[in-house]
Formats: sequence, C-alpha cells, structure tokens
Amino acid sequence: MAYKILTSQCISCNLCLTVCPTNAVKVVDGQHWIDPELCTNCVGSIHTVPQCKAGCPTCDGCVKQPSDYWEGWFANYNRVVAKLTNKQDYWERWFQTYSQKYSEQLQKRQSQSVGSEA
Repeated sequence: MAYKILTSQCISCNLCLTVCPTNAVKVVDGQHWIDPELCTNCVGSIHTVPQCKAGCPTCDGCVKQPSDYWEGWFANYNRVVAKLTNKQDYWERWFQTYSQKYSEQLQKRQSQSVGSEA
C-alpha cells in the first residue's frame, strides 16, 4: 500500500522530497504527489517507518492509500468515528455516566425498601 499526499493538508514545505529514500515524491503543477510505482513504504530500507509520514510537519499530509475499496471505507469510517466520539474519552465518560446513574437508582431503591419496612 503506497502513501499519498493530501493536497489540502500539504503546506509545500518540501520535507518529503528530501527524506524519501526512493525519490517517489514528485511535484507536478505545484502539487506534491507520491508515485505509487516507486513508493515502497520504506520497507527494505534502514527506516522502520515511512519517511514521508514521519517527516511531515502537519502529521496529516501523508496518509496510506488503501489498496482496495473496503480497506479505504473502514479507514475513513474509523477516522470519522474517532473525530466524532473523541475515542480516548468516549468509553470512560460513558462508564462514569452509566455507573453514576446506576448508583443513583440503587440508592433510591434502597431508601424505598428501608422506608417501606418501617
């Protein structure tokens, strides 16, 4: 799976041009793009991560280009869901809210059962 440069995120800093070990990054009509025939994802080089992505100051300029429809669909879905739910906090907030509501209901029932016994 080759990488591609999101032109809307690219700030034309040209860092990707200098760090690519296979010279796959090209500039055509002022737009940066990665030649998928030359891109190796830096596999087989001394680098452990793709250098275009590692060197990109925007962190979103270079992204993996899906090799098939469903891989691309799920990548988009996961990206959008992560933005919508702020995934890091979503389940923690859900658990806190649920446990608080459950605790309140439990206290109500306990106070009702204590009040009916008297």
